[in-house]
Amino acid sequence: MRVLVCVKRVPAPGARIVLTADAQEIDTKNLGFATSPHEECAVEAAVQLVADHGGSSTVVTMGPHESEEQLRYAVSVGVDAAVLVPTDGSDLDPQATARGLVSAITTLEDRDGRFDVILFGNESADSGGYQVGVRVARSLERPIVSGIKDIEVVGDQIVAKRAIPSGFEVYRLDLPAVLAVREGLNLPRYPTLPGRLKSRKAEVDSIEANPDAGGQRMVRFESPPEQESRTVLLGEGVAAVPAIVEVLEGLGIR
Repeated sequence: MRVLVCVKRVPAPGARIVLTADAQEIDTKNLGFATSPHEECAVEAAVQLVADHGGSSTVVTMGPHESEEQLRYAVSVGVDAAVLVPTDGSDLDPQATARGLVSAITTLEDRDGRFDVILFGNESADSGGYQVGVRVARSLERPIVSGIKDIEVVGDQIVAKRAIPSGFEVYRLDLPAVLAVREGLNLPRYPTLPGRLKSRKAEVDSIEANPDAGGQRMVRFESPPEQESRTVLLGEGVAAVPAIVEVLEGLGIR
């Protein structure tokens, strides 16, 4: 089984985002980067599928040279090969990103053979567009299901489950197929020391793609208003007891 997982370099979740003065870019001077949480689970799923069914796994990202950091992290936790589709670092819209990935995937499949499963995160942690995986699957003429929380390979099919309020929706897809997975699908492993050493020596393949821009145009970034957290001192010692009782009653605790 050949498995491909697509990841994206994003600002570390929980980091404070600072914009440039013209609101056209994110100031990355003091910003850490990581792989989107959904995509971390996609990486783990790729490693598990190969461990259970044999074959090989490949990780690909479209981004600046610095994105090699995320590729090497995937290698450190068990992915076999890494591919970078280099860009100048500017934000690409979902249409351009999908076109670039389709071009790279087609090149890889023409060279090494078809991927049985292509994995995406359900959405990226920064833009959250929910589009790239669907656009790639559409262009490759392969079925896709998003929001996946469970994966099982049965013969020439993949069985995928999507959580709904009343339980699960179950999908059976003929291979090759594309899945967009959600955080919680699995518990991503941490890299081992041998894995880190392997990732440092790993050769990152580079595939050029210069996709045309899509129909979206970035106007500006806007930071949401920051929510202030205030601490109210209820009192000191015995004098604070009535206020504490009032708060507990307000919470329904008796």
